[in-house]
Amino acid sequence: MASSTNYDGILLGMGNPLLDISAVVDEDFLTKYDIKLNNAILAEEKHLPMYDEMSSKFNVEYIAGGATQNSIKVAQWMLQIPGATSYMGSIGKDKYGEAMKKDATAAGVNVHYYEDESAPTGTCGVCVVGGERSLIANLSAANCYKVDHLKKPENWALVEKAKFYYIAGFFLTVSPESIQLVSEHAAANNKVFTMNLSAPFICEFFKDAQEKFLPYMDFVFGNETEARTFSRVHGWETDDVEQIAIKISQLPKATGTYKRTTVITQGADPVVVAEDGKVKKYPVIPLPKEKLVDTNGAGDAFVGGFMSQLVQGKSIEECVKAGCYASNVVIQRSGCTYPEKPAFN
Repeated sequence: MASSTNYDGILLGMGNPLLDISAVVDEDFLTKYDIKLNNAILAEEKHLPMYDEMSSKFNVEYIAGGATQNSIKVAQWMLQIPGATSYMGSIGKDKYGEAMKKDATAAGVNVHYYEDESAPTGTCGVCVVGGERSLIANLSAANCYKVDHLKKPENWALVEKAKFYYIAGFFLTVSPESIQLVSEHAAANNKVFTMNLSAPFICEFFKDAQEKFLPYMDFVFGNETEARTFSRVHGWETDDVEQIAIKISQLPKATGTYKRTTVITQGADPVVVAEDGKVKKYPVIPLPKEKLVDTNGAGDAFVGGFMSQLVQGKSIEECVKAGCYASNVVIQRSGCTYPEKPAFN
């Protein structure tokens, strides 16, 4: 690989740092709290007792999470160059926040958290049944990120230094002003700006915010459920993931520097990549059902693997291979975790 200096801070992520509270639960628990598998939602009043009930009833694990933070950590792990990635988001001044900072720093990510005085570090309930996950996020401090933090010289320096940006759609609910500054900087400086559809509720209830930044997105990631929701919300009247991927890639762009590429994962089914009005499909690495631990972090890990090659100027095929490798590793473990070194070549 080229000398590590030119990779310093090359990839920047911004998002909601959350502590995953993960447990294998049962159908009754899903029904009680009105939880659907393979979904991600924001916690409502009715979900708040859930976190304590999880830890009293089931075997709970606490794992550093948050969609963007997961992807950035995986990219960092794949790259094996300390400080190649940076990350910003908001945590509380508490033991969860400290644990998160320790975890991300140990992973080699240069984290610049905003630390909120009033709210506790955000958490995400991860309910697993039969290996499938459902996410219920209680954003708390993560919801307190302010654009003023981004504008501080020591933080804006991370934006200046980066050449690639990744922001999960979840951050649209928190700080669209921050996304605007970063996406406009990327466009003005011919840098690569990427986002994720992230969840059906983002496509549905934060449609305006999502549409505002779509012109800036050079890569759009998502899964099949999110893609189909996007299609329905935009009145496209198709459930065909390949068609939807093409249509997303052909939406207007803010600049002509890069054509947009849409990358849609479909669980065990092939990854759909649309660019230039054409679709390519890439098979994922097959995994016997008994080796599946949980799908928590699978999509995040895919993006992390993908971005780790993209920043090195590798082909889309290589990027997808790396994404499939990383997600294959993560689904065989609890949460978005990985062994000490990657075995990808």
